[in-house]
Amino acid sequence: MRIFSALMDKMLEWSKHPKAPWFLGALSFAESSFFPIPPDVMLAPMVLAKPRSAWRLATITTVASVLGGMAGFAIGMFALDIIEPMLRDWGKWETYEHARDWFAEWGIWAVFIAGFSPIPYKIFTIAAGAMSMAFLPFVVASAVGRGARFFLVAGLIAWGGPKFEAKLREYVDVIGWSIVALILVAYVLLRG
Repeated sequence: MRIFSALMDKMLEWSKHPKAPWFLGALSFAESSFFPIPPDVMLAPMVLAKPRSAWRLATITTVASVLGGMAGFAIGMFALDIIEPMLRDWGKWETYEHARDWFAEWGIWAVFIAGFSPIPYKIFTIAAGAMSMAFLPFVVASAVGRGARFFLVAGLIAWGGPKFEAKLREYVDVIGWSIVALILVAYVLLRG
């Protein structure tokens, strides 16, 4: 199935919209606190479409993501009892409990790792607030982790240019399905 190729084409089309940076910022904010789709799916095609804007787009993504992380922190601190039923219904409660365990063992490094990796960052932002993590270290770890990730993505894509786009187009479905498989494997391992 060539779902990811079609998604890439759609994202490339959207990336040329005059308000695309606003959409990127909104997606980045939402993903850090409640939305399931990572901003990389919009950042990458936008950088492909406008490689000279790579650092500006990475900055927008990072700042909006950290602000969204702060919203997630507030949700965890002030509204965990309200969202707990949703986390349970969506099958995310165990993931939340694992995030709490990570905080107990790794502290601030858990935020950095979740910010940089494909681990659901939003769960860690909520857990950080629920566990009353110190706010300034949370923001710094979020900014460093998210910034490293988004600047790496933007830099690699800007550096690779049209050749990278051609290779990405050739393998995007394999990469996409591989990521889905890795997420499923991680879910099974973390759940067990």
